[in-house]
Amino acid sequence: MKEKSFTGWGYKGLGTKDLKIKKLLDKEVAKRDSFSEVNEDRLDPIIVAREYKDEFVALVCSLFAYGNVKQIVKFLRSLDFALLESDEKTIKESLKNHYYRFQTSTDVATLFTALSKIKKNESLEEIFKKGYKNKRDVIEGVNELIKAVKKAGFVDTQGYNFLISKETYKTKGAGALKRWMMYIRWMVRDDNIDLGLWKDIDKSDLIIPLDTHTFNVSKKLGLLSRKTYDLQAAIELTEKLKEFDKNDPLKYDFALYRIGQEKISI
Repeated sequence: MKEKSFTGWGYKGLGTKDLKIKKLLDKEVAKRDSFSEVNEDRLDPIIVAREYKDEFVALVCSLFAYGNVKQIVKFLRSLDFALLESDEKTIKESLKNHYYRFQTSTDVATLFTALSKIKKNESLEEIFKKGYKNKRDVIEGVNELIKAVKKAGFVDTQGYNFLISKETYKTKGAGALKRWMMYIRWMVRDDNIDLGLWKDIDKSDLIIPLDTHTFNVSKKLGLLSRKTYDLQAAIELTEKLKEFDKNDPLKYDFALYRIGQEKISI
Protein backbone atom coordinates (compact mmCIF):
# COMPACT_ATOMS: atom_id res chain seq x y z
CA MET A 1 0.00 0.00 0.00
CA LYS A 2 1.41 3.38 -1.00
CA GLU A 3 2.30 5.61 1.91
CA LYS A 4 -0.06 8.52 2.31
CA SER A 5 1.37 12.01 1.96
CA PHE A 6 -0.11 15.30 3.13
CA THR A 7 0.50 18.86 1.89
CA GLY A 8 3.87 18.19 0.37
CA TRP A 9 5.63 15.98 2.90
CA GLY A 10 5.36 12.32 3.76
CA TYR A 11 4.95 10.50 7.01
CA LYS A 12 7.62 7.93 6.43
CA GLY A 13 9.09 6.82 9.74
CA LEU A 14 6.28 8.18 11.90
CA GLY A 15 4.63 5.74 14.26
CA THR A 16 0.93 5.61 15.01
CA LYS A 17 1.23 7.86 18.08
CA ASP A 18 3.28 10.50 16.28
CA LEU A 19 0.92 10.39 13.32
CA LYS A 20 -2.01 11.04 15.65
CA ILE A 21 -0.20 13.96 17.31
CA LYS A 22 0.75 15.41 13.94
CA LYS A 23 -2.83 15.33 12.73
CA LEU A 24 -3.97 16.99 15.96
CA LEU A 25 -1.40 19.76 15.61
CA ASP A 26 -2.00 20.23 11.89
CA LYS A 27 -5.66 20.79 12.69
CA GLU A 28 -4.76 23.38 15.34
CA VAL A 29 -2.35 25.12 12.95
CA ALA A 30 -4.99 25.34 10.22
CA LYS A 31 -7.56 26.66 12.69
CA ARG A 32 -5.25 29.36 14.03
CA ASP A 33 -3.48 30.47 10.84
CA SER A 34 -5.61 33.58 10.59
CA PHE A 35 -4.84 37.25 11.14
CA SER A 36 -7.90 37.46 13.38
CA GLU A 37 -6.52 34.74 15.69
CA VAL A 38 -4.78 37.56 17.55
CA ASN A 39 -7.29 40.20 18.62
CA GLU A 40 -8.38 42.25 21.62
CA ASP A 41 -10.06 39.25 23.19
CA ARG A 42 -7.24 36.84 22.34
CA LEU A 43 -4.19 38.95 22.96
CA ASP A 44 -0.56 38.31 22.10
CA PRO A 45 2.32 40.85 22.13
CA ILE A 46 2.61 40.55 18.35
CA ILE A 47 -0.63 42.54 18.12
CA VAL A 48 1.37 45.70 18.88
CA ALA A 49 4.25 44.75 16.58
CA ARG A 50 1.76 44.29 13.76
CA GLU A 51 0.64 47.90 14.09
CA TYR A 52 4.14 49.13 13.19
CA LYS A 53 5.69 46.38 11.05
CA ASP A 54 9.13 47.56 12.11
CA GLU A 55 11.99 45.32 13.28
CA PHE A 56 13.03 47.68 16.10
CA VAL A 57 9.51 48.08 17.47
CA ALA A 58 9.04 44.32 17.23
CA LEU A 59 12.19 43.73 19.28
CA VAL A 60 10.89 45.97 22.07
CA CYS A 61 7.58 44.08 21.97
CA SER A 62 9.26 40.70 22.20
CA LEU A 63 11.75 41.59 24.96
CA PHE A 64 8.95 42.83 27.22
CA ALA A 65 6.81 39.77 26.44
CA TYR A 66 6.82 38.13 29.85
CA GLY A 67 4.14 38.06 32.51
CA ASN A 68 0.41 38.61 32.07
CA VAL A 69 -0.39 39.22 28.41
CA LYS A 70 -2.91 41.98 29.17
CA GLN A 71 -0.30 43.85 31.20
CA ILE A 72 2.31 43.31 28.50
CA VAL A 73 0.10 44.81 25.80
CA LYS A 74 -1.01 47.66 28.07
CA PHE A 75 2.62 48.56 28.75
CA LEU A 76 3.64 48.32 25.09
CA ARG A 77 0.79 50.61 24.09
CA SER A 78 1.94 53.17 26.64
CA LEU A 79 5.25 53.54 24.80
CA ASP A 80 5.98 56.16 22.19
CA PHE A 81 7.94 54.22 19.58
CA ALA A 82 8.81 57.44 17.77
CA LEU A 83 11.42 57.76 20.51
CA LEU A 84 13.48 55.17 18.63
CA GLU A 85 14.39 58.10 16.36
CA SER A 86 15.26 60.44 19.26
CA ASP A 87 18.40 61.37 21.18
CA GLU A 88 19.31 60.02 24.61
CA LYS A 89 18.21 63.11 26.54
CA THR A 90 14.75 63.15 24.94
CA ILE A 91 14.35 59.41 25.53
CA LYS A 92 15.25 59.65 29.23
CA GLU A 93 12.89 62.55 29.81
CA SER A 94 10.01 60.95 27.92
CA LEU A 95 10.33 57.57 29.63
CA LYS A 96 11.04 58.74 33.18
CA ASN A 97 7.67 57.42 34.39
CA HIS A 98 7.68 54.17 32.42
CA TYR A 99 8.55 50.91 34.14
CA TYR A 100 7.51 47.30 33.76
CA ARG A 101 7.85 44.57 36.39
CA PHE A 102 11.64 44.04 36.82
CA GLN A 103 12.53 47.03 34.62
CA THR A 104 12.89 50.54 36.02
CA SER A 105 12.45 53.66 33.91
CA THR A 106 16.25 53.72 33.53
CA ASP A 107 16.21 50.18 32.11
CA VAL A 108 13.43 51.06 29.65
CA ALA A 109 15.18 54.26 28.56
CA THR A 110 18.51 52.45 28.16
CA LEU A 111 16.97 49.93 25.77
CA PHE A 112 15.38 52.69 23.68
CA THR A 113 18.67 54.62 23.65
CA ALA A 114 20.62 51.55 22.54
CA LEU A 115 18.18 50.78 19.74
CA SER A 116 18.08 54.40 18.57
CA LYS A 117 21.89 54.37 18.25
CA ILE A 118 21.89 51.09 16.36
CA LYS A 119 19.11 52.26 14.04
CA LYS A 120 21.26 55.14 12.82
CA ASN A 121 23.94 52.75 11.54
CA GLU A 122 22.56 49.35 10.59
CA SER A 123 19.55 47.11 10.68
CA LEU A 124 18.89 44.39 13.22
CA GLU A 125 18.64 41.95 10.33
CA GLU A 126 22.19 42.79 9.25
CA ILE A 127 23.49 42.29 12.79
CA PHE A 128 21.71 38.94 13.15
CA LYS A 129 23.10 37.69 9.86
CA LYS A 130 26.68 38.36 10.99
CA GLY A 131 26.33 35.46 13.41
CA TYR A 132 23.86 33.38 11.45
CA LYS A 133 25.27 33.31 7.94
CA ASN A 134 28.41 31.16 8.33
CA LYS A 135 26.86 28.08 9.94
CA ARG A 136 23.16 29.01 9.70
CA ASP A 137 23.26 29.21 13.48
CA VAL A 138 20.33 31.11 14.99
CA ILE A 139 21.93 31.13 18.45
CA GLU A 140 25.01 32.89 17.08
CA GLY A 141 22.76 35.37 15.32
CA VAL A 142 20.97 36.12 18.61
CA ASN A 143 24.33 36.47 20.36
CA GLU A 144 25.32 39.13 17.85
CA LEU A 145 22.12 41.04 18.56
CA ILE A 146 22.60 40.84 22.33
CA LYS A 147 26.20 42.06 22.02
CA ALA A 148 25.15 44.93 19.77
CA VAL A 149 22.43 46.08 22.17
CA LYS A 150 24.85 45.92 25.12
CA LYS A 151 27.50 47.87 23.25
CA ALA A 152 25.06 50.59 22.24
CA GLY A 153 23.64 51.05 25.73
CA PHE A 154 24.08 49.17 28.97
CA VAL A 155 23.28 49.48 32.65
CA ASP A 156 24.35 46.69 34.98
CA THR A 157 21.03 46.19 36.72
CA GLN A 158 19.04 43.04 37.37
CA GLY A 159 16.13 44.35 35.33
CA TYR A 160 18.20 45.26 32.28
CA ASN A 161 20.23 42.04 32.38
CA PHE A 162 16.99 40.07 32.46
CA LEU A 163 15.48 42.15 29.68
CA ILE A 164 18.20 41.66 27.08
CA SER A 165 19.59 38.32 28.36
CA LYS A 166 23.23 37.36 27.98
CA GLU A 167 25.14 35.70 25.18
CA THR A 168 24.70 31.93 25.22
CA TYR A 169 27.49 29.51 24.32
CA LYS A 170 26.03 26.33 25.77
CA THR A 171 22.61 24.76 25.52
CA LYS A 172 22.29 22.48 28.53
CA GLY A 173 21.32 24.39 31.65
CA ALA A 174 21.17 27.66 29.69
CA GLY A 175 18.15 29.91 29.47
CA ALA A 176 15.84 29.03 26.59
CA LEU A 177 16.14 32.55 25.05
CA LYS A 178 12.37 32.36 24.61
CA ARG A 179 11.76 36.05 23.91
CA TRP A 180 14.65 36.26 21.44
CA MET A 181 13.58 33.09 19.61
CA MET A 182 10.06 34.46 19.42
CA TYR A 183 11.40 37.67 17.89
CA ILE A 184 13.34 35.72 15.27
CA ARG A 185 10.19 33.70 14.52
CA TRP A 186 8.22 36.91 14.03
CA MET A 187 10.88 38.30 11.70
CA VAL A 188 11.45 35.21 9.56
CA ARG A 189 8.14 33.38 9.22
CA ASP A 190 5.63 34.94 6.86
CA ASP A 191 2.08 33.75 7.48
CA ASN A 192 -1.11 35.10 9.01
CA ILE A 193 0.47 35.24 12.48
CA ASP A 194 4.09 36.31 11.97
CA LEU A 195 5.55 39.39 10.28
CA GLY A 196 8.09 37.98 7.81
CA LEU A 197 10.17 41.17 7.63
CA TRP A 198 13.55 39.44 7.17
CA LYS A 199 14.67 37.56 4.07
CA ASP A 200 17.20 34.83 3.24
CA ILE A 201 16.94 33.10 6.60
CA ASP A 202 15.79 29.50 6.41
CA LYS A 203 12.71 28.69 8.49
CA SER A 204 14.13 25.22 9.11
CA ASP A 205 16.97 26.79 11.13
CA LEU A 206 14.69 28.46 13.67
CA ILE A 207 14.48 27.24 17.28
CA ILE A 208 11.15 27.14 19.06
CA PRO A 209 10.60 29.92 21.63
CA LEU A 210 10.04 27.59 24.53
CA ASP A 211 7.75 28.91 27.26
CA THR A 212 5.97 27.09 30.07
CA HIS A 213 2.90 26.44 27.92
CA THR A 214 4.77 24.84 25.02
CA PHE A 215 7.08 23.02 27.43
CA ASN A 216 4.24 21.43 29.41
CA VAL A 217 2.04 20.63 26.40
CA SER A 218 4.98 19.09 24.54
CA LYS A 219 5.86 16.87 27.48
CA LYS A 220 2.23 15.79 27.84
CA LEU A 221 2.06 14.90 24.14
CA GLY A 222 5.32 12.98 24.34
CA LEU A 223 7.11 15.35 21.98
CA LEU A 224 9.70 16.22 24.59
CA SER A 225 11.32 13.92 27.15
CA ARG A 226 13.81 16.41 28.59
CA LYS A 227 12.69 17.50 32.05
CA THR A 228 14.93 20.56 32.27
CA TYR A 229 13.50 23.81 30.94
CA ASP A 230 16.50 25.08 28.99
CA LEU A 231 17.80 25.86 25.51
CA GLN A 232 18.62 22.21 24.94
CA ALA A 233 14.95 21.35 25.50
CA ALA A 234 13.97 23.96 22.91
CA ILE A 235 16.40 22.45 20.41
CA GLU A 236 15.19 18.90 21.07
CA LEU A 237 11.55 19.90 20.68
CA THR A 238 12.38 21.70 17.42
CA GLU A 239 14.11 18.59 16.10
CA LYS A 240 11.05 16.52 16.96
CA LEU A 241 8.75 18.96 15.17
CA LYS A 242 10.97 18.67 12.09
CA GLU A 243 9.68 15.11 11.80
CA PHE A 244 6.27 16.69 11.15
CA ASP A 245 7.53 19.46 8.86
CA LYS A 246 11.26 19.59 8.18
CA ASN A 247 11.02 22.90 6.33
CA ASP A 248 8.97 24.85 8.85
CA PRO A 249 8.93 23.21 12.31
CA LEU A 250 7.93 26.43 14.07
CA LYS A 251 4.58 26.57 12.33
CA TYR A 252 3.49 24.42 15.28
CA ASP A 253 4.71 26.85 17.92
CA PHE A 254 1.68 29.12 18.13
CA ALA A 255 -0.70 26.14 18.16
CA LEU A 256 1.20 24.48 21.02
CA TYR A 257 1.23 27.77 22.91
CA ARG A 258 -2.51 28.33 22.50
CA ILE A 259 -3.32 24.75 23.54
CA GLY A 260 -1.51 25.39 26.82
CA GLN A 261 -2.74 28.95 27.28
CA GLU A 262 -6.37 27.99 26.71
CA LYS A 263 -6.04 24.79 28.74
CA ILE A 264 -7.39 22.68 25.88
CA SER A 265 -7.77 19.00 26.73
CA ILE A 266 -5.45 16.86 24.63
